[in-house]
Amino acid sequence: MTLERLRELCLSLPGAHEKMPFASFPSGADILCFYIGPKIFCLTDIGEFEAFNLKVTPEDNVELSERYMSIHPGRHMNKRHWITVHVPGDVPDSVIEGLVRQSYKLVFATLPKKTRDALTKLSTGFASF
Repeated sequence: MTLERLRELCLSLPGAHEKMPFASFPSGADILCFYIGPKIFCLTDIGEFEAFNLKVTPEDNVELSERYMSIHPGRHMNKRHWITVHVPGDVPDSVIEGLVRQSYKLVFATLPKKTRDALTKLSTGFASF
């Protein structure tokens, strides 16, 4: 997985957008975050693209960390609900793509109903993600 492919994948999801919210902090200047509504579903360091964080269920967190050497509990995140995927690594791109979509869906589900409804109305692609 390359940074370009990760970015393309994240931005292909309905209503997704990107920001660099930590740019005013010296240690956060290169952190690129992908959002659905006001919430992050993926983040990475674009200065040194070595890993990225995704939201997962606690059960998937344990299972993925046991299955893949390059997946660990989320660095700088809630370690129960986030994973860090190191690249390059032993996780196939097809699995990463599924994990990005899952992260998006998990975060989307936590949005207030009004926000979910507004995002759904803005995008015709929600049925296909």
